[in-house]
Amino acid sequence: MSETIRKPAVLVTGANGEMGHGLIDALAESGSFSIIALDVRPLDESIKKKCTDVIIGDILETRLLERMQSEYEVHSIYHLAALLSTRAEFTPEAAHRVNVEGTLNLLKLAIEQSRWHGKPVKFMFPSSIAVYGLPDTQTKKRVGKVKESEWNYPTTMYGVNKLYCEHLGRYYAKHYRQLASDNTNSGVDFRSIRFPGLISAVTVPSGGTSDYAPEMLHAAAQGKPYSCFVREDVAIPFMAMPDAITALLKLHDAPKGKLSTAVYNIGSFSPTAGEIFAIVKRAFPGAEIKFSPDDKRQAIVDSWPADVDDSTARTDWGWKPEYDEARSFNAYLIPGIKTRYAQ
Repeated sequence: MSETIRKPAVLVTGANGEMGHGLIDALAESGSFSIIALDVRPLDESIKKKCTDVIIGDILETRLLERMQSEYEVHSIYHLAALLSTRAEFTPEAAHRVNVEGTLNLLKLAIEQSRWHGKPVKFMFPSSIAVYGLPDTQTKKRVGKVKESEWNYPTTMYGVNKLYCEHLGRYYAKHYRQLASDNTNSGVDFRSIRFPGLISAVTVPSGGTSDYAPEMLHAAAQGKPYSCFVREDVAIPFMAMPDAITALLKLHDAPKGKLSTAVYNIGSFSPTAGEIFAIVKRAFPGAEIKFSPDDKRQAIVDSWPADVDDSTARTDWGWKPEYDEARSFNAYLIPGIKTRYAQ
C-alpha cells in the first residue's frame, strides 16, 4: 500500500475481472478520484498502471479491510468481487462466504468511512438477472419483460446471494440499527443494477451461466470447436460491456432525489442462442459450433427472463443503451476479439 495517508479514493473490488477492466479504464479517464484496486489475483499490467494503489487480498480478510480503513478516505465503492453462477453451484458454501459475507464486510467499511469523513459513501453493487426464477418455459414466454419486483425466486446460489445482498444494501442504507437509542443515518448510499449477460471483447469469460454467448465468439476467433450448453431457442437479455460500465457510472452520478428505488433492471438486446450462432458464423465462416444442451445448466437459463422491463431506470436516471445488437457485435465484439487473437 502507498505511504500516503487518508487520500480521497474510490475502491474497486474484483478489479481484475471482466467488468473491473472497463470500469478502471473509465474511472482513470475521468480523473475524479484516486483508484484503489482490490483483487485476490495480481492485476493485469494494462489496468494496474491506472490505479493509485493495488491490494492483493480477499474481501473476507477483516484485517486487510481494517488497514484500508485507517489509510484511505473512501467515497465510493464499486463492489464487483463475486463467485459467479456456474462455479457457485459447485461450492455453494464458499459462494455464500464470498458473495454475502464479503458484501457485509464492505458495507461495514462504508459505514465507518462515512463516519470518518462525514459524507455518504456510494455503494455500487452489480446484481444479476440470476435473481429471477421463472417456473417453466411456458411462463417465461408468456410474461415477456419482467419488472424488478416480479419472479424473485432464484434457483441458483449466486442468484440467492445477489437477491439477499440487494436487501442487505437497502437495510444498511435505510434501516441500519433502527431500534438503537443512538440511531443515526448509516451513511451508506446503496445503488444496484441487475445486469443481463455481459459480453466483453477485452477479457475472457470466467464462469457465468450466460457465458455461452462470449464463449462462442472467443472459440470461433481462435479456430477452436465449441459445444454450446444451451438450446438454440433459448433467449435471455445481453449487453455489451461498455454499456454496463456506462450504466454503473451514470447511476453513481445520478442525484439521489431522482432515484425511486435502490435496485434497477437494465437491458439492451435479447437474442436466442441460435441467432448468436448465426452472427458468429457470418463473422467466422469456419467456426465449428454445435449445440449440446446440458440439462442442468439449461434449466438455470430457462429460469431467467427472456427480457427485462428497464423503464424505471430510463425514467429515473436516463438509462439508454448505446450498443444495440448490431453495434455490439459488428462494431465492438467481433473486431475486438479478432484483434485479440491476431496478436
